[in-house]
Amino acid sequence: MLLIPIVVPLQTFLYNRDEPRLFGFPAFYWIQLLLILVGVVATAVVYRMTKRGRRP
Repeated sequence: MLLIPIVVPLQTFLYNRDEPRLFGFPAFYWIQLLLILVGVVATAVVYRMTKRGRRP
């Protein structure tokens, strides 16, 4: 699960373009912000899954 936020940003064909624009921002910028969100969600899911296994 933690490999997703590492491998997806390495796929440059996903964001190596100017269009489509979102609120005037080129695709590169808003896709990078979206990838940060994907990393946070993946980390939170893994944290919850590992925390659930260790009950005191």
